[in-house]
Amino acid sequence: MTDVLVVAELHEGSNRKTTLSAITFAAQVASGTGGAFDILAIGEGSGAAAEQLAGFGARKILKTEIAGGFFAEAYAATVAKAAEGYGVIAATASSYGKDLLTRVAAKLEAGTAPDISAVSTEGGELVYTRPMYAGNVIGKMKVLTDVQVVTVRQTEFAAASAAGGSSPIEDFAAVTDPIAERIELLGLETVESERPDLAEAEVVVAGGRALKSAENFENVLEPLADALGAAVGASRAACDAGYVAADLQIGQTGKVVAPKLYVAIGISGAIQHLAGMKGSKVIVAINKDKEAPIAQVADYFLAQDLFEAIPQMTSEIKKIKAAG
Repeated sequence: MTDVLVVAELHEGSNRKTTLSAITFAAQVASGTGGAFDILAIGEGSGAAAEQLAGFGARKILKTEIAGGFFAEAYAATVAKAAEGYGVIAATASSYGKDLLTRVAAKLEAGTAPDISAVSTEGGELVYTRPMYAGNVIGKMKVLTDVQVVTVRQTEFAAASAAGGSSPIEDFAAVTDPIAERIELLGLETVESERPDLAEAEVVVAGGRALKSAENFENVLEPLADALGAAVGASRAACDAGYVAADLQIGQTGKVVAPKLYVAIGISGAIQHLAGMKGSKVIVAINKDKEAPIAQVADYFLAQDLFEAIPQMTSEIKKIKAAG
């Protein structure tokens, strides 16, 4: 029997959708081992977040209010204390989960299974599946410590649905950590956008270095994204060239996405980029190079100059939406 503690990811007093993937994982582990799962809502607005999580089948919800914005050093000791008695500590493998749970694992002296894509129970032990070498190798692993710290890939675990009922909510006191007292959070800069969040969007339009400039991202790619109601992403090359902000990077060292529709514009398809998007349900690629690697994973491939194809596509989509 293995009990699981899910660490929820909060933003402005609400749960991010990423939390729901970790809940799905926890429910699978609990079902496979005869255990149960609980959820820890930690941070500003934890009370409201806990109420939102009460209908997802957890045995109980713990809530810890910590003011001052998120930085992992301020949360890690509290999560480690809350983890007492659990066999698995889990969060989604977002920047939040990766940042926080590595520190929790160090405090617990626990082994980790990072960025997993599946879990199974074999002979009473948990076996984790995870992609390696940019997704070219799929490996299986076990964690041999008494406590296991796991981050789950959001694109591989469906968002949990509310199961009804109402889990009891309990207060959990924050733990003071001397390390956190040596750190001062000076501020947090956020970019407000009317477009969907890149990690949670159902449609993503991504551009590569072939767009040639930030102006072309704005004037060529973004109108298509707006017509589709899509989030905007980019390859590492486009981000490194300064065409868009680094937080829009998709790939092995950026965000991993798996939308219903992924439109790749002027992206050659380096292995590092494919690792971040090849789980998309439908992939449309536009590139004048017929031999571009992305053609091998695309469901639809258009060999055409993007500066001709994208304005035409945007115009046609607007006409269809206007007629509908």
